[in-house]
Amino acid sequence: MNRNERMGTFASPPEETERLFSELFDSKPLKVETSRPVTVAVLGAGSRGKVYTSYGTYFPGTLEVVAVADIDEGRRNRMGDKWNVPESRRFCDFRELLRAGADGRLADALLVTLPDHLHYEAAMEAMAQGYAVLLEKPMAQTEGQCRKLLERQQETGVLVAIGHVLRYSPYFRAVKGALDRGLIGELVNIQHQEPVQWVHMSHSFVRGNWHNSVASTPMILAKCCHDLDILRWWTGRRCLRVSSEGGLFLFRNDRAPADAPARCTDGCPRESRCPFSAIDIYARKRQWLGVFDLPDGYTEEMVLEKLRTTDYGRCVYRMDNDQPDHIVANFLFEGGVTASFSMDAFTPWGGRRSRLMGTLGYIEGDGTSFSLWRFDTGKRYDWTFKPSEEGEYKGSGHSGGDLMLIRDFLEAVDTNDPAKLSSGFDVSVESHVMAFACEAERTR
Repeated sequence: MNRNERMGTFASPPEETERLFSELFDSKPLKVETSRPVTVAVLGAGSRGKVYTSYGTYFPGTLEVVAVADIDEGRRNRMGDKWNVPESRRFCDFRELLRAGADGRLADALLVTLPDHLHYEAAMEAMAQGYAVLLEKPMAQTEGQCRKLLERQQETGVLVAIGHVLRYSPYFRAVKGALDRGLIGELVNIQHQEPVQWVHMSHSFVRGNWHNSVASTPMILAKCCHDLDILRWWTGRRCLRVSSEGGLFLFRNDRAPADAPARCTDGCPRESRCPFSAIDIYARKRQWLGVFDLPDGYTEEMVLEKLRTTDYGRCVYRMDNDQPDHIVANFLFEGGVTASFSMDAFTPWGGRRSRLMGTLGYIEGDGTSFSLWRFDTGKRYDWTFKPSEEGEYKGSGHSGGDLMLIRDFLEAVDTNDPAKLSSGFDVSVESHVMAFACEAERTR
């Protein structure tokens, strides 16, 4: 083989391309085959905790919740009742659960789905006790904490997975497969966009739990660490240099209309025309209501009362938020591979958009489907997510990625084989470090 062939200058025969492309349709069953149910203790019974443990509902006998900790009594007992967790294993504070297992682990694995600022403390202690850990992203609030987590994982040798669900979803796995099979030759450059969607931005990052970068984590980590992880995973190379710009353009006090009150429920004269009206989003359209823990049969008045008493009813121009609503970043990876990334709040839809340029071809996709063009034949290949068992994916976020992460995590725990996961914990740490470097560049 000559140098040009080694470097991906020449294509494989067309029939080989056809075969390789056909392999991108992942046929691995969603149901994992384990030797016994994997027992888990859940730290945080909110949205992520419910999503991850739902795998055991879809596939009985694979996962069993045996302990739960949550500061909210309603969330704690709803999960406890669903899984018949005894009262002695329902804890108000996650630290109580960890102390209870100090002399003998309560479960095979811990699911750490707590608020961001508690991830580091919980994961460090869980690893010290020898638990396998599924740690929701972001893993920690600082680069130093991320590096200490890696040190602890290497010291203990325990299995740790990060909740980077995108890399487990069929679309992103298929793109990765195309790259690994050389279907576009050598990867040269990536253009990747995270369109947040205007209501999602106002809900989560202006009014919501992630509105303050110090209390939670910077936007590039809180929302976009999935994307930087995908760039690191797709390139398969270490990042050497980053640059970043962006800021808070719209959601600022100095952009507030002079007659806008502190809350949408305070008789705002612009409420009926405001695209960020809390009354319209939550009360009229009934979107994003999961944050309120409303009872069955809730009324509109109950929603309005939440808007009168929580940040979710505040004017988006009169919050104490500091997260940027637009970011652009560039990355240089080993071997000269480059990538550009943008996070944009002002879009009508969410999801991801990507373009990948290689020496033999090009990929363009939207998070669900993609097209691959070959330069040698001019032929176009189209990939679309088509689950073999549609019912299994109903209600699963990220096109099945949530459940596929749990599938692979349970298999890795059952077999004590970290190779069942998409990549090692060290690579997940690297993508977090990329995010911290971006934030340092953006704010310097």
